[in-house]
Amino acid sequence: MEKRRSGGTGAGRSLVKAYLIAYNVLSAAAWSLVLYRTLAHLFPAHPQQQQQQQQQHHRSAAGAAAALLASLKAIPFIWVPSFVPAHLAPLYQRACTAYDAVGGTTARVQSAAVLEVLHVLLGLVRSPLPTTAVQVASRLFSVWGIAARFPSAQRSPFYASMVLSWALTEVVRYTFYATALVGWEPAPLVWARYSTFFVLYPTGAGSEALVNFATLPLSIASGGTWFSALPLSYWDPYALLRAVLFVAWWPGEWTPPPALSLVPLLVCSSLRSPMLTGMVGWCYAGLYPMYTHMIKQRRKVFGGQKLGAKPKTH
Repeated sequence: MEKRRSGGTGAGRSLVKAYLIAYNVLSAAAWSLVLYRTLAHLFPAHPQQQQQQQQQHHRSAAGAAAALLASLKAIPFIWVPSFVPAHLAPLYQRACTAYDAVGGTTARVQSAAVLEVLHVLLGLVRSPLPTTAVQVASRLFSVWGIAARFPSAQRSPFYASMVLSWALTEVVRYTFYATALVGWEPAPLVWARYSTFFVLYPTGAGSEALVNFATLPLSIASGGTWFSALPLSYWDPYALLRAVLFVAWWPGEWTPPPALSLVPLLVCSSLRSPMLTGMVGWCYAGLYPMYTHMIKQRRKVFGGQKLGAKPKTH
């Protein structure tokens, strides 16, 4: 659990506390915006009315041919797999276009989380640096190294579930930190902070892996029932790296053996990209360390053991 450091003068501590309150409040508001826009896109209030308005807009355009061309460019073709029930097909299609609605906002909001690593390095909070760095690096890799670069990731329905999991987690987390800093910890918020991760961590991490999977050189059967890898000639070093990360991320229940842990770094070295080599460190930890860390914190909170006298902050 993150705790604010107690060192420094009284004025310095007050300034740090005020900054952390502002940071957490703004972060909670930013993720609330991401959550609202994602839900509004997935579950529009009047989907039929919106479709009629779009049709009227196209009819009022200069010409029918120009309107048709504009609509074809604006609305991507979304293939719905055969196993998706008919009544869920519209939701599936909207999930596949969630990046258009919230991709840019999500990337900017998530990028601000780099400050959390800086907070640890500057000693403003007593957070575990490896856990903080792993989570921030994995998400930055997902939004900039995957989603921003590959249209197939942008059209994955798991992008929507990934963003939803992130947003729900962060709204609760930042709100909890902000209220704890002012000495107020509502019981429902404490419960949400130490309980929702049971669902949101696996759905978020699993969605990250599946969005990554959507970028791999694969072929898919017309019925949407199986995948097959394309020949090795289609796999560049970055594709091989993403495949290794996909495989390494799923076994969150185990720690990769040292030999397997070297594979991503060897692939990264062939790319000659220091940034990728640094960010790829997230695959070593997987889901397991973050998940067990939260379980331990939950036991401390609900088991009666105090985490410390200082306010809990980020």
